[in-house]
Amino acid sequence: MELGAFSVSLAVKDMAASREFYEKLGFSMVAGDGTTWTIVANGTVAIGLFYGMFDANILTFNPGWTGLGRPADEFTDVRELSAQLTALGLEPSDDTSAETPSGPASFMLTDPDGNVILFDQHV
Repeated sequence: MELGAFSVSLAVKDMAASREFYEKLGFSMVAGDGTTWTIVANGTVAIGLFYGMFDANILTFNPGWTGLGRPADEFTDVRELSAQLTALGLEPSDDTSAETPSGPASFMLTDPDGNVILFDQHV
């Protein structure tokens, strides 16, 4: 099962302080509005900083991306992933994958410890 690019989406309390902290670790802003959401990267590692959008940190997979927002030539569509995981007895939530036959869509899972995993396809 190919899940796509992986990143961590962090719920931050102060965007400016968070950006400054990660910049000191060698990250630089590669996407976002800089106020409510910012994607920072260091090499092949990406971290999403989100202010006021999430209650907790989220593990994120992006089907269709190879990393840092670069489209993949081939990938498993989020709709197929949702169907495969449902067949395995998992219950996706906030599933928009059935709304359109292709293109952007997403769904979430929660692991046994309460960690939220977002499958977020942008292509």
